[in-house]
Amino acid sequence: MTSVSPLHPPARFKPWNGRLLMVGNFLNRSVQTRTASEELAMHLTSRGFKVLTTSQRTNRAARMADMLWTVWSRRREYTVAQVAVFSGPAFVWAEATCALLRRLGKPYILCLHGGNLPLFARSSGERVRRLFESATLITAPSRYLKEQLSAYHPDIVLVPNSIELDCYPYRLRGSARPKLVWLRAFHKIYNPSMAVLVAERLVRKFPDLELVMVGREKDGSLAVAQSLLRQKGLERNVTIVPGINKSEVPEQLASGDIFLNTSSVDNTPVSVIEAMACGLCVVSTNPGGIPYLLEDGEDSLIVPVDDSDAMAAAVERILTNPVLAERLSGSGRRKAEEFDAQAVVSRWSDLLGSVTGGKRQ
Repeated sequence: MTSVSPLHPPARFKPWNGRLLMVGNFLNRSVQTRTASEELAMHLTSRGFKVLTTSQRTNRAARMADMLWTVWSRRREYTVAQVAVFSGPAFVWAEATCALLRRLGKPYILCLHGGNLPLFARSSGERVRRLFESATLITAPSRYLKEQLSAYHPDIVLVPNSIELDCYPYRLRGSARPKLVWLRAFHKIYNPSMAVLVAERLVRKFPDLELVMVGREKDGSLAVAQSLLRQKGLERNVTIVPGINKSEVPEQLASGDIFLNTSSVDNTPVSVIEAMACGLCVVSTNPGGIPYLLEDGEDSLIVPVDDSDAMAAAVERILTNPVLAERLSGSGRRKAEEFDAQAVVSRWSDLLGSVTGGKRQ
């Protein structure tokens, strides 16, 4: 299944002329793991939109306080608010922020995020339904979230996450080399140790295999992966890069031929879209929204969660089958083109105009 239909904006479009307040996590402006909210704020601003953001606070309690203070103190400076909605404790931030926005009489758009949100909704259905019913508009970045949460609101608008496609150098992999890239945060939900185990299985047949793992530490998973690769004697084959600037991501991806996505929880990962934009052959596990984003055998190979044997076998298929490698590489690039920022920003311009114009799309 595919996640979106291609969006085709006009060659030039007029930005929405209001001012948008974006409420979410704005913590990683200069590093690899920029959030979807940060990416969208950057794309909107670069195209002439007036955007305020909150919050950059790392402490959770301070972050919520900062969000509420910004909503109140800058209430005369924005026309519409856009509130990121995540599961777990972060859901409280959305509830509190939206309660204040209602008191101020401000329209707000909910932007759904996170592969765990459908599971959270099943255990907190009434809270989710109340929040959804209070919004002027609700958007989701994937068909997965749209379909899984449609029971709580029937009118969720699909607007994908975006990338600046021109920033990603494309090379068709007519035949793939054993140069693998893994790029996520070192967190247990992304299962980085699985990539090390995949390398261990592959190096027996491909002794010159190289795996580069790029990501910043989140919960101790980096140390676990480092310990595992030493235990397996893979120091010569596996290189860990603990975080890079966002501007370096395209170059890092372009150096490889195969991209590994080993997550156990996922929605619509931007890193996978970036890899496809560069022409890498994608091998991914299948949690959450992945089957809505990728098509097995067409633009990727998909394997079960936490199955390193299956992932190693999928990589071997690509390395030994140039026809397959070329198909995955070319189809992946075409899929990535659907997420080009120009088209996504044009869609946001239309939606924001509909909200301020009193219409619903």
